[in-house]
Amino acid sequence: MQINDPEVIAEIRALYPVYEAALVNNDVETLTKMFWASPHAIRFGAGENLYGVDEIEAFRKSRPAVHLARRVVRLEIASFGRDFGSITLEFERDTPAGVVRGRQSQVWVRLDEGWRIVSAHVSMLR
Repeated sequence: MQINDPEVIAEIRALYPVYEAALVNNDVETLTKMFWASPHAIRFGAGENLYGVDEIEAFRKSRPAVHLARRVVRLEIASFGRDFGSITLEFERDTPAGVVRGRQSQVWVRLDEGWRIVSAHVSMLR
Protein backbone atom coordinates (compact mmCIF):
# COMPACT_ATOMS: atom_id res chain seq x y z
CA MET A 1 0.00 0.00 0.00
CA GLN A 2 1.34 3.40 -0.93
CA ILE A 3 1.13 6.01 1.80
CA ASN A 4 0.80 9.68 0.80
CA ASP A 5 0.62 9.08 -2.94
CA PRO A 6 1.09 12.57 -4.42
CA GLU A 7 -1.83 12.12 -6.86
CA VAL A 8 -4.23 11.06 -4.11
CA ILE A 9 -3.05 13.86 -1.82
CA ALA A 10 -3.66 16.34 -4.67
CA GLU A 11 -7.20 15.00 -5.20
CA ILE A 12 -8.09 15.39 -1.54
CA ARG A 13 -6.35 18.77 -1.29
CA ALA A 14 -8.47 20.03 -4.21
CA LEU A 15 -11.67 19.03 -2.39
CA TYR A 16 -10.89 20.84 0.83
CA PRO A 17 -11.34 24.43 -0.42
CA VAL A 18 -14.76 23.42 -1.75
CA TYR A 19 -15.70 22.12 1.68
CA GLU A 20 -14.32 25.18 3.46
CA ALA A 21 -16.18 27.61 1.17
CA ALA A 22 -19.41 25.65 1.66
CA LEU A 23 -18.87 25.65 5.43
CA VAL A 24 -18.30 29.38 5.88
CA ASN A 25 -21.12 30.23 3.46
CA ASN A 26 -23.53 27.70 5.05
CA ASP A 27 -24.03 25.96 1.69
CA VAL A 28 -25.97 23.03 3.15
CA GLU A 29 -26.49 21.32 -0.22
CA THR A 30 -22.77 21.15 -0.97
CA LEU A 31 -21.86 20.16 2.58
CA THR A 32 -24.41 17.34 2.51
CA LYS A 33 -23.16 16.09 -0.86
CA MET A 34 -19.61 15.93 0.47
CA PHE A 35 -20.65 13.44 3.16
CA TRP A 36 -21.31 9.78 2.50
CA ALA A 37 -25.04 9.44 1.83
CA SER A 38 -25.44 6.74 4.44
CA PRO A 39 -26.93 6.16 7.87
CA HIS A 40 -23.36 5.13 8.82
CA ALA A 41 -21.83 8.58 8.21
CA ILE A 42 -20.81 10.25 11.47
CA ARG A 43 -20.12 13.84 12.48
CA PHE A 44 -19.18 14.73 16.03
CA GLY A 45 -19.39 18.49 16.41
CA ALA A 46 -18.48 20.90 19.14
CA GLY A 47 -21.83 20.30 20.82
CA GLU A 48 -23.58 17.54 18.91
CA ASN A 49 -23.21 13.89 17.91
CA LEU A 50 -24.75 13.19 14.52
CA TYR A 51 -25.32 9.71 13.14
CA GLY A 52 -26.24 9.36 9.50
CA VAL A 53 -26.42 11.83 6.67
CA ASP A 54 -30.02 12.79 7.56
CA GLU A 55 -29.01 13.98 11.04
CA ILE A 56 -25.99 15.78 9.59
CA GLU A 57 -28.15 17.58 7.03
CA ALA A 58 -30.82 18.47 9.59
CA PHE A 59 -28.17 19.99 11.86
CA ARG A 60 -26.74 22.05 9.01
CA LYS A 61 -30.20 23.34 8.07
CA SER A 62 -31.09 24.32 11.64
CA ARG A 63 -27.90 25.92 12.91
CA PRO A 64 -27.48 29.69 12.94
CA ALA A 65 -25.39 30.84 9.99
CA VAL A 66 -23.36 33.34 12.03
CA HIS A 67 -19.70 33.43 13.03
CA LEU A 68 -18.80 30.69 10.54
CA ALA A 69 -15.76 32.37 9.02
CA ARG A 70 -12.47 30.97 10.22
CA ARG A 71 -8.78 30.93 9.45
CA VAL A 72 -7.15 27.58 8.78
CA VAL A 73 -3.90 27.65 10.75
CA ARG A 74 -2.56 24.21 9.86
CA LEU A 75 -3.83 21.64 7.38
CA GLU A 76 -2.48 18.09 7.12
CA ILE A 77 -3.53 15.48 4.56
CA ALA A 78 -2.58 11.81 4.54
CA SER A 79 -3.56 9.03 2.17
CA PHE A 80 -3.41 5.28 2.48
CA GLY A 81 -3.68 3.49 -0.85
CA ARG A 82 -5.78 5.02 -3.61
CA ASP A 83 -9.13 5.21 -1.82
CA PHE A 84 -8.62 6.32 1.78
CA GLY A 85 -7.40 9.58 3.23
CA SER A 86 -7.66 11.97 6.13
CA ILE A 87 -7.63 15.70 6.67
CA THR A 88 -6.79 17.21 10.02
CA LEU A 89 -6.62 20.90 10.67
CA GLU A 90 -6.41 23.59 13.28
CA PHE A 91 -8.44 26.76 12.88
CA GLU A 92 -9.17 30.08 14.54
CA ARG A 93 -12.51 31.88 14.56
CA ASP A 94 -13.20 35.48 15.59
CA THR A 95 -16.18 35.71 17.92
CA PRO A 96 -17.60 38.55 20.01
CA ALA A 97 -15.84 36.96 22.99
CA GLY A 98 -12.48 36.89 21.17
CA VAL A 99 -10.51 34.40 19.10
CA VAL A 100 -11.55 30.79 19.53
CA ARG A 101 -9.27 27.96 18.46
CA GLY A 102 -10.49 24.61 17.23
CA ARG A 103 -9.57 21.47 15.37
CA GLN A 104 -11.23 19.27 12.82
CA SER A 105 -10.60 15.83 11.43
CA GLN A 106 -12.22 14.16 8.46
CA VAL A 107 -11.95 10.64 7.08
CA TRP A 108 -12.37 10.56 3.30
CA VAL A 109 -13.09 7.45 1.23
CA ARG A 110 -13.29 7.13 -2.55
CA LEU A 111 -16.67 5.53 -3.24
CA ASP A 112 -18.40 4.81 -6.55
CA GLU A 113 -19.82 8.37 -6.47
CA GLY A 114 -16.40 9.91 -5.72
CA TRP A 115 -14.60 11.10 -2.60
CA ARG A 116 -16.88 11.44 0.43
CA ILE A 117 -16.43 12.23 4.12
CA VAL A 118 -17.45 9.16 6.11
CA SER A 119 -16.52 10.49 9.54
CA ALA A 120 -15.76 13.95 10.92
CA HIS A 121 -14.98 15.46 14.29
CA VAL A 122 -14.84 19.12 15.31
CA SER A 123 -13.80 20.33 18.74
CA MET A 124 -12.90 23.62 20.31
CA LEU A 125 -9.83 24.32 22.42
CA ARG A 126 -10.52 26.22 25.61
